[in-house]
Amino acid sequence: MFLARKRVSTYGLILALLMAFMPASTLADVTSVTPDSIVNDAATIIVVTGDTIGGGFVDGTSKILLDGVELPGTVFVSDTQLQVTVPAGVAPGAHIITVSSSSGSAVLTVSAPSPTATAILPPFTRPQVVVEWSEANVEQISTGKKFKFTVSFANAGNMTAFNAQAVFASADLVPLSTGGVVAVGNIPTGGSAVVDQRFVSADSLYGKTYVLIDVTLTYYDDKGASYSDKFTLTVPVAGGGGGTGVYATATPSGVRSGQLIIPSYGTTINPLQPGSQFTLTMTVQNAGNDKAQRVTMIVGGGTSGGSGGTPQAGGVSGGSGEFTNFAPVGTSNIKSLGDISSGGMMQVSQDLIVNVSTVPGAYPMKVTFSYLNNSGEVVNDEQVITLLVYSLPNIEASFYRPLDLFFSGQPGALPIQIVNLGKRTAVLGNMAVTSENGMIESGTSLVGSLDSGGYYTMDAMLTPDSFGVVKLNIVIEYTDDFNQPRTIEKSLEVTVEEEFSEATPDPSMGGGGGEEFFPVEETFLQKTWRFILGLLGLDSAPPASSPEMPIPPIEEVPIPGEGQGGKGG
Repeated sequence: MFLARKRVSTYGLILALLMAFMPASTLADVTSVTPDSIVNDAATIIVVTGDTIGGGFVDGTSKILLDGVELPGTVFVSDTQLQVTVPAGVAPGAHIITVSSSSGSAVLTVSAPSPTATAILPPFTRPQVVVEWSEANVEQISTGKKFKFTVSFANAGNMTAFNAQAVFASADLVPLSTGGVVAVGNIPTGGSAVVDQRFVSADSLYGKTYVLIDVTLTYYDDKGASYSDKFTLTVPVAGGGGGTGVYATATPSGVRSGQLIIPSYGTTINPLQPGSQFTLTMTVQNAGNDKAQRVTMIVGGGTSGGSGGTPQAGGVSGGSGEFTNFAPVGTSNIKSLGDISSGGMMQVSQDLIVNVSTVPGAYPMKVTFSYLNNSGEVVNDEQVITLLVYSLPNIEASFYRPLDLFFSGQPGALPIQIVNLGKRTAVLGNMAVTSENGMIESGTSLVGSLDSGGYYTMDAMLTPDSFGVVKLNIVIEYTDDFNQPRTIEKSLEVTVEEEFSEATPDPSMGGGGGEEFFPVEETFLQKTWRFILGLLGLDSAPPASSPEMPIPPIEEVPIPGEGQGGKGG
Protein backbone atom coordinates (compact mmCIF):
# COMPACT_ATOMS: atom_id res chain seq x y z
CA MET A 1 0.00 0.00 0.00
CA PHE A 2 2.78 2.42 0.87
CA LEU A 3 4.67 1.46 -2.26
CA ALA A 4 1.62 2.11 -4.42
CA ARG A 5 1.13 5.64 -2.95
CA LYS A 6 4.82 6.40 -3.43
CA ARG A 7 4.65 5.27 -7.05
CA VAL A 8 1.60 7.51 -7.74
CA SER A 9 3.28 10.55 -6.17
CA THR A 10 6.35 10.03 -8.28
CA TYR A 11 4.29 9.88 -11.47
CA GLY A 12 2.42 13.10 -10.54
CA LEU A 13 5.67 14.95 -9.90
CA ILE A 14 7.10 13.89 -13.22
CA LEU A 15 3.88 15.00 -15.03
CA ALA A 16 3.96 18.39 -13.33
CA LEU A 17 7.58 18.92 -14.32
CA LEU A 18 6.80 18.05 -17.94
CA MET A 19 3.88 20.49 -18.05
CA ALA A 20 6.01 23.23 -16.52
CA PHE A 21 8.67 22.89 -19.21
CA MET A 22 6.19 22.58 -22.14
CA PRO A 23 5.23 25.93 -23.87
CA ALA A 24 1.56 26.98 -23.57
CA SER A 25 -0.57 26.74 -26.70
CA THR A 26 -1.29 30.29 -27.98
CA LEU A 27 -3.19 31.72 -30.94
CA ALA A 28 -1.19 34.97 -31.42
CA ASP A 29 1.27 37.30 -29.79
CA VAL A 30 -0.07 40.78 -28.80
CA THR A 31 2.29 43.44 -30.17
CA SER A 32 0.64 46.85 -29.67
CA VAL A 33 -2.48 48.82 -28.80
CA THR A 34 -3.73 51.93 -30.66
CA PRO A 35 -4.08 54.49 -29.26
CA ASP A 36 -1.81 53.75 -26.35
CA SER A 37 -2.96 56.79 -24.37
CA ILE A 38 -6.57 57.87 -23.74
CA VAL A 39 -8.54 60.22 -21.48
CA ASN A 40 -11.19 58.72 -19.23
CA ASP A 41 -13.80 61.46 -19.68
CA ALA A 42 -15.37 59.62 -22.63
CA ALA A 43 -15.60 56.10 -24.08
CA THR A 44 -12.73 55.41 -26.50
CA ILE A 45 -12.25 52.72 -29.17
CA ILE A 46 -8.87 50.93 -29.08
CA VAL A 47 -7.37 48.50 -31.60
CA VAL A 48 -5.17 45.61 -30.40
CA THR A 49 -2.66 44.28 -32.95
CA GLY A 50 -0.97 40.87 -32.88
CA ASP A 51 1.02 38.61 -35.16
CA THR A 52 -0.06 35.43 -36.91
CA ILE A 53 2.10 33.05 -34.87
CA GLY A 54 -0.11 30.17 -33.84
CA GLY A 55 -2.72 31.10 -36.40
CA GLY A 56 -3.57 34.64 -35.27
CA PHE A 57 -6.74 35.83 -33.55
CA VAL A 58 -9.93 33.76 -33.86
CA ASP A 59 -13.35 35.31 -34.40
CA GLY A 60 -15.59 34.63 -31.37
CA THR A 61 -12.74 33.15 -29.31
CA SER A 62 -10.23 35.97 -28.87
CA LYS A 63 -11.36 38.51 -26.27
CA ILE A 64 -9.58 41.70 -25.16
CA LEU A 65 -8.76 41.87 -21.44
CA LEU A 66 -8.00 45.00 -19.38
CA ASP A 67 -5.87 44.05 -16.38
CA GLY A 68 -7.14 40.47 -16.78
CA VAL A 69 -10.82 41.48 -16.95
CA GLU A 70 -12.63 40.99 -20.25
CA LEU A 71 -13.92 44.16 -21.89
CA PRO A 72 -17.42 43.60 -23.34
CA GLY A 73 -17.99 43.98 -27.06
CA THR A 74 -14.74 42.74 -28.63
CA VAL A 75 -14.99 43.11 -32.42
CA PHE A 76 -13.00 40.77 -34.67
CA VAL A 77 -11.39 42.88 -37.43
CA SER A 78 -8.88 40.37 -38.84
CA ASP A 79 -6.58 37.59 -37.66
CA THR A 80 -4.12 40.33 -36.54
CA GLN A 81 -6.50 43.01 -35.20
CA LEU A 82 -9.24 43.19 -32.57
CA GLN A 83 -11.28 46.22 -31.56
CA VAL A 84 -13.10 47.14 -28.36
CA THR A 85 -14.53 50.21 -26.62
CA VAL A 86 -12.93 51.22 -23.32
CA PRO A 87 -15.71 52.75 -21.22
CA ALA A 88 -15.41 56.15 -19.62
CA GLY A 89 -14.37 56.32 -16.00
CA VAL A 90 -11.46 53.84 -16.08
CA ALA A 91 -9.02 54.68 -13.28
CA PRO A 92 -6.06 56.79 -14.43
CA GLY A 93 -2.74 54.97 -14.72
CA ALA A 94 -1.04 52.27 -16.76
CA HIS A 95 -3.22 49.24 -17.60
CA ILE A 96 -2.19 45.92 -19.16
CA ILE A 97 -3.99 44.90 -22.36
CA THR A 98 -3.99 41.17 -23.19
CA VAL A 99 -6.02 38.82 -25.39
CA SER A 100 -7.47 35.54 -24.24
CA SER A 101 -5.63 32.41 -25.50
CA SER A 102 -2.80 34.67 -26.69
CA SER A 103 0.57 35.65 -25.34
CA GLY A 104 2.15 39.07 -25.06
CA SER A 105 0.65 42.29 -23.79
CA ALA A 106 0.58 46.04 -24.35
CA VAL A 107 0.35 48.99 -21.99
CA LEU A 108 -2.61 51.41 -22.21
CA THR A 109 -2.14 54.70 -20.37
CA VAL A 110 -5.34 56.28 -19.04
CA SER A 111 -5.31 59.88 -17.83
CA ALA A 112 -7.86 62.24 -16.35
CA PRO A 113 -8.93 65.36 -18.28
CA SER A 114 -6.89 68.46 -17.56
CA PRO A 115 -8.81 71.06 -15.54
CA THR A 116 -9.44 74.18 -17.63
CA ALA A 117 -10.84 77.46 -16.48
CA THR A 118 -14.07 78.45 -18.14
CA ALA A 119 -13.34 81.55 -20.11
CA ILE A 120 -16.03 84.20 -19.86
CA LEU A 121 -16.03 85.85 -23.25
CA PRO A 122 -17.69 89.18 -23.79
CA PRO A 123 -20.72 89.09 -26.07
CA PHE A 124 -18.94 91.32 -28.62
CA THR A 125 -15.27 92.10 -29.21
CA ARG A 126 -13.96 95.18 -31.00
CA PRO A 127 -11.47 97.98 -30.51
CA GLN A 128 -12.91 101.18 -29.05
CA VAL A 129 -10.71 104.26 -29.14
CA VAL A 130 -11.56 107.26 -26.97
CA VAL A 131 -9.89 110.58 -26.23
CA GLU A 132 -8.12 110.59 -22.85
CA TRP A 133 -7.14 114.27 -22.91
CA SER A 134 -6.30 117.10 -25.28
CA GLU A 135 -4.46 120.39 -24.83
CA ALA A 136 -2.66 123.18 -26.67
CA ASN A 137 0.86 124.30 -25.84
CA VAL A 138 -0.52 127.73 -25.01
CA GLU A 139 -3.23 128.64 -22.53
CA GLN A 140 -5.18 130.61 -25.14
CA ILE A 141 -4.72 130.87 -28.88
CA SER A 142 -4.80 134.18 -30.71
CA THR A 143 -5.10 135.40 -34.28
CA GLY A 144 -2.12 134.74 -36.54
CA LYS A 145 -0.16 132.74 -33.94
CA LYS A 146 1.01 129.16 -34.48
CA PHE A 147 0.45 126.58 -31.75
CA LYS A 148 0.66 122.83 -31.18
CA PHE A 149 -2.43 120.80 -30.35
CA THR A 150 -1.86 117.44 -28.61
CA VAL A 151 -4.41 114.60 -28.27
CA SER A 152 -4.04 111.33 -26.32
CA PHE A 153 -6.07 108.41 -27.68
CA ALA A 154 -6.78 105.34 -25.48
CA ASN A 155 -8.13 101.93 -26.54
CA ALA A 156 -10.97 101.09 -24.15
CA GLY A 157 -12.09 98.07 -26.19
CA ASN A 158 -11.13 94.41 -25.90
CA MET A 159 -9.18 94.16 -29.16
CA THR A 160 -6.16 95.95 -30.64
CA ALA A 161 -6.91 98.91 -32.93
CA PHE A 162 -4.76 98.54 -36.04
CA ASN A 163 -3.55 101.26 -38.44
CA ALA A 164 -5.23 104.15 -36.61
CA GLN A 165 -5.26 107.47 -38.47
CA ALA A 166 -6.41 110.88 -37.19
CA VAL A 167 -7.74 113.68 -39.42
CA PHE A 168 -7.89 117.22 -37.91
CA ALA A 169 -10.25 119.86 -39.33
CA SER A 170 -11.49 123.24 -38.16
CA ALA A 171 -13.34 126.15 -39.73
CA ASP A 172 -11.14 128.65 -37.84
CA LEU A 173 -7.73 126.93 -37.97
CA VAL A 174 -5.39 125.90 -40.78
CA PRO A 175 -3.39 122.66 -40.22
CA LEU A 176 0.36 122.90 -40.82
CA SER A 177 3.01 120.38 -41.98
CA THR A 178 0.82 117.26 -42.09
CA GLY A 179 -2.18 118.71 -43.89
CA GLY A 180 -4.33 117.63 -40.98
CA VAL A 181 -3.69 113.86 -41.38
CA VAL A 182 -1.60 112.04 -38.74
CA ALA A 183 -0.80 108.31 -38.68
CA VAL A 184 -1.32 107.04 -35.13
CA GLY A 185 -0.40 103.36 -35.68
CA ASN A 186 -1.58 100.40 -33.59
CA ILE A 187 -3.19 100.95 -30.18
CA PRO A 188 -3.28 97.78 -28.03
CA THR A 189 -6.08 97.00 -25.60
CA GLY A 190 -5.65 99.23 -22.56
CA GLY A 191 -2.89 101.17 -24.30
CA SER A 192 -2.75 104.75 -25.54
CA ALA A 193 -1.10 106.87 -28.22
CA VAL A 194 -0.30 110.59 -28.25
CA VAL A 195 -0.33 112.64 -31.48
CA ASP A 196 0.52 116.30 -32.22
CA GLN A 197 -0.89 118.62 -34.87
CA ARG A 198 0.27 122.18 -35.49
CA PHE A 199 -2.19 124.91 -36.45
CA VAL A 200 -2.19 128.57 -37.29
CA SER A 201 -5.23 130.67 -36.47
CA ALA A 202 -7.23 132.69 -38.97
CA ASP A 203 -8.75 136.18 -38.74
CA SER A 204 -12.10 134.67 -37.78
CA LEU A 205 -11.01 134.33 -34.14
CA TYR A 206 -12.18 137.85 -33.27
CA GLY A 207 -15.12 137.79 -30.89
CA LYS A 208 -14.92 134.02 -30.23
CA THR A 209 -14.42 132.31 -26.90
CA TYR A 210 -13.65 128.79 -28.14
CA VAL A 211 -12.50 127.25 -31.39
CA LEU A 212 -13.86 123.83 -32.40
CA ILE A 213 -11.50 121.18 -33.76
CA ASP A 214 -13.04 118.08 -35.34
CA VAL A 215 -10.88 114.96 -35.07
CA THR A 216 -11.95 111.93 -37.13
CA LEU A 217 -10.17 108.71 -36.12
CA THR A 218 -10.28 105.62 -38.35
CA TYR A 219 -8.87 102.21 -37.41
CA TYR A 220 -9.35 98.46 -38.05
CA ASP A 221 -9.69 95.25 -36.05
CA ASP A 222 -7.73 92.04 -36.66
CA LYS A 223 -10.29 90.87 -39.25
CA GLY A 224 -10.00 94.01 -41.38
CA ALA A 225 -13.31 95.58 -40.30
CA SER A 226 -13.06 99.37 -40.31
CA TYR A 227 -14.23 101.73 -37.55
CA SER A 228 -14.55 105.49 -37.52
CA ASP A 229 -14.99 107.80 -34.51
CA LYS A 230 -15.43 111.57 -34.63
CA PHE A 231 -14.49 113.82 -31.70
CA THR A 232 -15.17 117.56 -31.34
CA LEU A 233 -12.53 119.22 -29.16
CA THR A 234 -12.23 122.86 -28.06
CA VAL A 235 -9.40 125.35 -27.58
CA PRO A 236 -9.87 128.65 -25.65
CA VAL A 237 -9.38 131.88 -27.59
CA ALA A 238 -7.65 134.99 -26.22
CA GLY A 239 -9.15 137.28 -28.87
CA GLY A 240 -7.65 139.05 -31.89
CA GLY A 241 -4.61 141.32 -32.05
CA GLY A 242 -2.28 139.09 -30.14
CA GLY A 243 -4.52 138.86 -27.12
CA THR A 244 -4.88 142.62 -26.47
CA GLY A 245 -8.03 144.65 -26.33
CA VAL A 246 -11.53 144.01 -25.04
CA TYR A 247 -14.14 142.23 -27.16
CA ALA A 248 -17.70 141.19 -26.68
CA THR A 249 -18.16 137.60 -25.66
CA ALA A 250 -19.85 135.53 -28.40
CA THR A 251 -22.77 133.41 -27.38
CA PRO A 252 -22.03 129.74 -28.28
CA SER A 253 -24.53 128.62 -30.90
CA GLY A 254 -23.19 125.18 -31.82
CA VAL A 255 -21.98 124.04 -35.20
CA ARG A 256 -24.03 125.38 -38.11
CA SER A 257 -24.05 123.32 -41.28
CA GLY A 258 -26.39 121.92 -43.89
CA GLN A 259 -27.08 118.20 -44.16
CA LEU A 260 -28.67 116.82 -47.31
CA ILE A 261 -30.57 113.51 -47.12
CA ILE A 262 -32.90 111.51 -49.38
CA PRO A 263 -36.14 110.76 -47.45
CA SER A 264 -37.80 109.03 -50.43
CA TYR A 265 -37.15 107.92 -54.00
CA GLY A 266 -38.85 105.95 -56.78
CA THR A 267 -38.58 104.84 -60.41
CA THR A 268 -40.92 105.28 -63.38
CA ILE A 269 -40.67 101.55 -64.20
CA ASN A 270 -41.44 98.88 -61.67
CA PRO A 271 -40.05 96.31 -61.71
CA LEU A 272 -36.67 97.13 -63.27
CA GLN A 273 -35.30 94.55 -65.69
CA PRO A 274 -32.07 94.29 -67.72
CA GLY A 275 -32.25 96.78 -70.60
CA SER A 276 -34.93 98.98 -68.95
CA GLN A 277 -34.62 102.74 -69.41
CA PHE A 278 -36.18 104.57 -66.47
CA THR A 279 -36.20 107.83 -64.55
CA LEU A 280 -35.02 107.85 -60.94
CA THR A 281 -36.86 110.49 -58.93
CA MET A 282 -35.54 111.50 -55.50
CA THR A 283 -36.73 113.88 -52.80
CA VAL A 284 -33.79 115.87 -51.37
CA GLN A 285 -34.18 117.51 -47.96
CA ASN A 286 -31.82 119.79 -46.04
CA ALA A 287 -31.98 118.40 -42.50
CA GLY A 288 -29.21 120.71 -41.24
CA ASN A 289 -29.45 124.03 -39.44
CA ASP A 290 -27.88 126.14 -42.19
CA LYS A 291 -28.40 126.76 -45.89
CA ALA A 292 -26.65 124.48 -48.41
CA GLN A 293 -25.33 126.72 -51.19
CA ARG A 294 -24.60 125.78 -54.82
CA VAL A 295 -25.66 122.16 -54.36
CA THR A 296 -24.39 119.66 -56.93
CA MET A 297 -25.89 116.15 -57.11
CA ILE A 298 -23.54 113.40 -58.36
CA VAL A 299 -25.31 110.08 -59.08
CA GLY A 300 -22.87 107.20 -58.61
CA GLY A 301 -20.63 109.10 -56.19
CA GLY A 302 -17.92 111.74 -56.53
CA THR A 303 -16.67 115.05 -55.13
CA SER A 304 -16.80 118.74 -55.97
CA GLY A 305 -13.91 121.18 -55.54
CA GLY A 306 -11.86 120.62 -52.39
CA SER A 307 -12.86 118.87 -49.19
CA GLY A 308 -12.59 119.74 -45.56
CA GLY A 309 -11.26 123.05 -44.22
CA THR A 310 -10.09 125.52 -46.85
CA PRO A 311 -11.89 125.76 -50.19
CA GLN A 312 -9.71 124.66 -53.06
CA ALA A 313 -9.84 125.27 -56.78
CA GLY A 314 -11.24 122.44 -58.81
CA GLY A 315 -14.28 121.24 -60.67
CA VAL A 316 -16.73 118.41 -60.08
CA SER A 317 -15.44 114.83 -60.13
CA GLY A 318 -18.20 112.37 -61.00
CA GLY A 319 -16.35 109.92 -63.21
CA SER A 320 -15.14 107.72 -60.38
CA GLY A 321 -18.62 106.46 -59.51
CA GLU A 322 -20.00 102.97 -59.92
CA PHE A 323 -21.76 102.46 -63.29
CA THR A 324 -21.49 98.69 -63.81
CA ASN A 325 -25.21 98.04 -63.47
CA PHE A 326 -26.80 101.49 -63.93
CA ALA A 327 -25.59 104.16 -66.34
CA PRO A 328 -26.87 107.69 -67.08
CA VAL A 329 -28.82 108.25 -70.32
CA GLY A 330 -29.56 111.55 -72.04
CA THR A 331 -27.60 113.66 -69.51
CA SER A 332 -24.52 113.14 -67.37
CA ASN A 333 -24.65 111.96 -63.78
CA ILE A 334 -24.06 115.49 -62.44
CA LYS A 335 -26.87 118.00 -61.82
CA SER A 336 -26.79 121.48 -60.30
CA LEU A 337 -29.59 122.01 -57.76
CA GLY A 338 -28.87 125.57 -56.62
CA ASP A 339 -29.40 126.52 -52.95
CA ILE A 340 -31.48 124.56 -50.46
CA SER A 341 -32.47 126.37 -47.27
CA SER A 342 -32.57 124.68 -43.88
CA GLY A 343 -35.60 122.37 -43.80
CA GLY A 344 -36.21 122.87 -47.52
CA MET A 345 -37.07 120.05 -49.93
CA MET A 346 -36.96 119.55 -53.70
CA GLN A 347 -37.48 116.75 -56.19
CA VAL A 348 -34.71 115.82 -58.62
CA SER A 349 -34.56 113.17 -61.33
CA GLN A 350 -31.96 111.28 -63.33
CA ASP A 351 -32.49 109.18 -66.48
CA LEU A 352 -30.75 105.80 -66.19
CA ILE A 353 -30.59 102.45 -67.99
CA VAL A 354 -30.11 98.98 -66.54
CA ASN A 355 -27.21 97.14 -68.13
CA VAL A 356 -28.38 94.15 -70.19
CA SER A 357 -25.75 91.98 -68.45
CA THR A 358 -27.10 92.78 -64.98
CA VAL A 359 -28.35 89.71 -63.14
CA PRO A 360 -31.34 89.92 -60.78
CA GLY A 361 -30.47 91.30 -57.37
CA ALA A 362 -30.43 94.30 -55.01
CA TYR A 363 -27.89 96.93 -56.04
CA PRO A 364 -26.86 99.90 -53.84
CA MET A 365 -26.29 103.22 -55.62
CA LYS A 366 -24.26 106.06 -54.11
CA VAL A 367 -25.49 109.64 -54.48
CA THR A 368 -23.23 112.52 -53.43
CA PHE A 369 -24.45 116.05 -52.64
CA SER A 370 -21.60 118.56 -52.79
CA TYR A 371 -22.25 122.11 -51.58
CA LEU A 372 -20.79 125.12 -49.77
CA ASN A 373 -21.59 125.96 -46.17
CA ASN A 374 -21.95 129.44 -44.74
CA SER A 375 -18.14 129.69 -44.32
CA GLY A 376 -17.47 128.90 -47.98
CA GLU A 377 -16.18 125.39 -47.27
CA VAL A 378 -16.95 122.46 -49.53
CA VAL A 379 -19.11 119.79 -47.87
CA ASN A 380 -19.83 116.38 -49.44
CA ASP A 381 -22.84 114.44 -48.11
CA GLU A 382 -23.02 110.88 -49.43
CA GLN A 383 -26.24 108.88 -49.49
CA VAL A 384 -26.90 105.29 -50.59
CA ILE A 385 -30.14 104.06 -52.13
CA THR A 386 -30.97 100.53 -53.30
CA LEU A 387 -32.53 99.52 -56.61
CA LEU A 388 -34.01 96.06 -57.23
CA VAL A 389 -33.48 94.37 -60.60
CA TYR A 390 -35.76 91.54 -61.69
CA SER A 391 -35.72 89.15 -64.64
CA LEU A 392 -39.38 88.31 -65.22
CA PRO A 393 -40.50 85.61 -67.68
CA ASN A 394 -41.44 86.71 -71.21
CA ILE A 395 -44.33 84.42 -72.12
CA GLU A 396 -46.47 84.37 -75.28
CA ALA A 397 -49.84 82.56 -75.50
CA SER A 398 -51.31 81.32 -78.79
CA PHE A 399 -52.97 78.32 -80.48
CA TYR A 400 -50.61 75.66 -81.79
CA ARG A 401 -52.98 74.76 -84.67
CA PRO A 402 -55.95 76.38 -86.46
CA LEU A 403 -59.16 76.32 -84.47
CA ASP A 404 -62.14 74.21 -85.44
CA LEU A 405 -65.51 75.86 -86.06
CA PHE A 406 -67.21 76.90 -82.82
CA PHE A 407 -71.00 77.07 -82.54
CA SER A 408 -72.86 78.42 -79.55
CA GLY A 409 -73.93 75.75 -77.14
CA GLN A 410 -71.61 73.13 -78.66
CA PRO A 411 -68.21 72.11 -77.16
CA GLY A 412 -65.02 72.65 -79.12
CA ALA A 413 -61.29 72.00 -78.57
CA LEU A 414 -58.88 74.76 -77.47
CA PRO A 415 -55.29 73.86 -78.56
CA ILE A 416 -53.50 76.40 -76.32
CA GLN A 417 -49.72 76.72 -76.08
CA ILE A 418 -47.39 79.10 -74.20
CA VAL A 419 -43.83 79.82 -75.37
CA ASN A 420 -40.91 81.17 -73.32
CA LEU A 421 -39.51 84.08 -75.36
CA GLY A 422 -37.06 85.16 -72.62
CA LYS A 423 -33.33 84.52 -72.47
CA ARG A 424 -33.49 82.59 -69.20
CA THR A 425 -35.19 79.43 -68.06
CA ALA A 426 -38.59 80.21 -66.54
CA VAL A 427 -40.09 78.15 -63.71
CA LEU A 428 -43.88 78.55 -63.86
CA GLY A 429 -46.65 77.31 -61.62
CA ASN A 430 -50.32 76.65 -62.34
CA MET A 431 -51.94 77.88 -65.56
CA ALA A 432 -55.71 78.46 -65.56
CA VAL A 433 -57.96 79.27 -68.55
CA THR A 434 -61.33 80.92 -67.89
CA SER A 435 -64.04 82.69 -69.89
CA GLU A 436 -67.03 84.83 -68.95
CA ASN A 437 -69.00 83.73 -72.05
CA GLY A 438 -68.67 79.98 -71.83
CA MET A 439 -67.71 76.95 -69.82
CA ILE A 440 -64.08 75.72 -69.84
CA GLU A 441 -63.25 72.08 -69.21
CA SER A 442 -59.72 70.77 -68.40
CA GLY A 443 -58.58 74.40 -68.11
CA THR A 444 -56.07 74.06 -65.23
CA SER A 445 -52.58 72.54 -65.41
CA LEU A 446 -49.09 72.80 -63.83
CA VAL A 447 -46.52 74.14 -66.31
CA GLY A 448 -43.13 73.66 -64.57
CA SER A 449 -39.74 74.63 -66.05
CA LEU A 450 -39.51 76.09 -69.56
CA ASP A 451 -36.13 76.57 -71.25
CA SER A 452 -35.53 79.62 -73.43
CA GLY A 453 -37.61 79.03 -76.56
CA GLY A 454 -39.44 76.10 -74.97
CA TYR A 455 -43.21 75.64 -75.09
CA TYR A 456 -46.03 74.00 -73.15
CA THR A 457 -49.38 72.90 -74.58
CA MET A 458 -52.81 72.47 -73.03
CA ASP A 459 -55.89 70.91 -74.63
CA ALA A 460 -58.98 72.40 -73.04
CA MET A 461 -62.64 72.35 -74.10
CA LEU A 462 -64.87 75.42 -74.58
CA THR A 463 -68.66 75.38 -74.65
CA PRO A 464 -69.66 78.97 -75.59
CA ASP A 465 -72.88 80.44 -74.28
CA SER A 466 -73.55 82.69 -77.29
CA PHE A 467 -72.22 83.47 -80.72
CA GLY A 468 -69.74 86.23 -81.45
CA VAL A 469 -66.23 86.79 -80.10
CA VAL A 470 -65.47 84.89 -76.89
CA LYS A 471 -62.48 86.08 -74.82
CA LEU A 472 -60.28 83.52 -73.08
CA ASN A 473 -58.44 84.68 -69.96
CA ILE A 474 -55.13 82.87 -69.22
CA VAL A 475 -53.50 83.33 -65.80
CA ILE A 476 -50.08 81.78 -65.03
CA GLU A 477 -48.71 81.83 -61.48
CA TYR A 478 -44.98 81.92 -60.62
CA THR A 479 -42.46 83.19 -58.03
CA ASP A 480 -40.11 86.07 -58.93
CA ASP A 481 -36.39 86.49 -58.15
CA PHE A 482 -37.16 87.82 -54.66
CA ASN A 483 -39.49 84.90 -53.79
CA GLN A 484 -42.63 86.97 -54.16
CA PRO A 485 -45.74 85.47 -55.86
CA ARG A 486 -46.61 86.97 -59.25
CA THR A 487 -48.98 86.22 -62.14
CA ILE A 488 -48.83 86.50 -65.92
CA GLU A 489 -52.14 87.38 -67.60
CA LYS A 490 -52.76 86.72 -71.29
CA SER A 491 -55.90 86.64 -73.42
CA LEU A 492 -57.01 84.90 -76.60
CA GLU A 493 -60.16 85.32 -78.72
CA VAL A 494 -62.38 82.69 -80.31
CA THR A 495 -65.05 83.44 -82.93
CA VAL A 496 -68.30 81.53 -82.32
CA GLU A 497 -70.94 81.02 -85.02
CA GLU A 498 -74.67 81.16 -84.39
CA GLU A 499 -76.32 77.98 -83.18
CA PHE A 500 -78.16 75.85 -85.80
CA SER A 501 -81.90 76.60 -85.69
CA GLU A 502 -84.97 76.30 -87.89
CA ALA A 503 -85.99 79.32 -89.89
CA THR A 504 -88.88 81.32 -88.49
CA PRO A 505 -91.60 82.97 -90.59
CA ASP A 506 -91.18 86.67 -91.21
CA PRO A 507 -94.53 88.48 -90.94
CA SER A 508 -93.20 91.42 -92.91
CA MET A 509 -92.78 89.35 -96.03
CA GLY A 510 -95.54 88.47 -98.47
CA GLY A 511 -97.19 91.90 -98.60
CA GLY A 512 -100.28 90.68 -96.77
CA GLY A 513 -101.65 88.96 -99.85
CA GLY A 514 -102.72 85.90 -97.97
CA GLU A 515 -99.53 84.02 -98.85
CA GLU A 516 -98.11 81.88 -96.08
CA PHE A 517 -94.39 81.17 -95.60
CA PHE A 518 -93.24 78.11 -93.79
CA PRO A 519 -89.79 77.38 -92.35
CA VAL A 520 -87.50 75.18 -94.37
CA GLU A 521 -85.41 72.66 -92.44
CA GLU A 522 -81.79 72.68 -93.62
CA THR A 523 -79.45 69.71 -93.64
CA PHE A 524 -75.95 69.82 -92.20
CA LEU A 525 -74.44 69.99 -95.72
CA GLN A 526 -76.61 73.00 -96.53
CA LYS A 527 -75.49 74.81 -93.38
CA THR A 528 -71.85 74.01 -94.13
CA TRP A 529 -72.24 75.31 -97.69
CA ARG A 530 -73.74 78.56 -96.41
CA PHE A 531 -70.80 78.95 -94.01
CA ILE A 532 -68.31 78.52 -96.89
CA LEU A 533 -70.22 81.08 -98.97
CA GLY A 534 -69.98 83.49 -96.05
CA LEU A 535 -66.22 83.04 -95.85
CA LEU A 536 -65.97 83.83 -99.60
CA GLY A 537 -68.01 86.98 -99.20
CA LEU A 538 -71.03 85.57 -101.06
CA ASP A 539 -74.67 85.47 -100.03
CA SER A 540 -75.05 83.01 -97.19
CA ALA A 541 -78.60 83.83 -96.11
CA PRO A 542 -80.72 80.81 -95.19
CA PRO A 543 -83.25 79.75 -97.86
CA ALA A 544 -86.89 80.43 -97.25
CA SER A 545 -89.90 78.93 -99.00
CA SER A 546 -92.04 81.48 -100.83
CA PRO A 547 -94.10 81.60 -103.98
CA GLU A 548 -91.11 82.93 -105.87
CA MET A 549 -88.34 80.78 -104.28
CA PRO A 550 -88.43 77.03 -104.70
CA ILE A 551 -86.88 74.75 -102.13
CA PRO A 552 -83.17 74.12 -102.90
CA PRO A 553 -82.83 70.86 -104.79
CA ILE A 554 -80.00 69.57 -102.54
CA GLU A 555 -82.29 67.34 -100.59
CA GLU A 556 -85.99 66.66 -100.59
CA VAL A 557 -87.37 67.89 -97.31
CA PRO A 558 -91.04 67.42 -96.41
CA ILE A 559 -92.61 70.78 -95.72
CA PRO A 560 -95.55 70.99 -93.36
CA GLY A 561 -98.55 72.92 -94.53
CA GLU A 562 -100.34 73.29 -97.84
CA GLY A 563 -98.45 73.04 -101.06
CA GLN A 564 -94.77 73.08 -102.00
CA GLY A 565 -92.80 76.16 -100.81
CA GLY A 566 -95.29 77.23 -98.21
CA LYS A 567 -97.76 78.81 -100.62
CA GLY A 568 -101.22 79.50 -99.40
CA GLY A 569 -104.25 77.66 -100.86
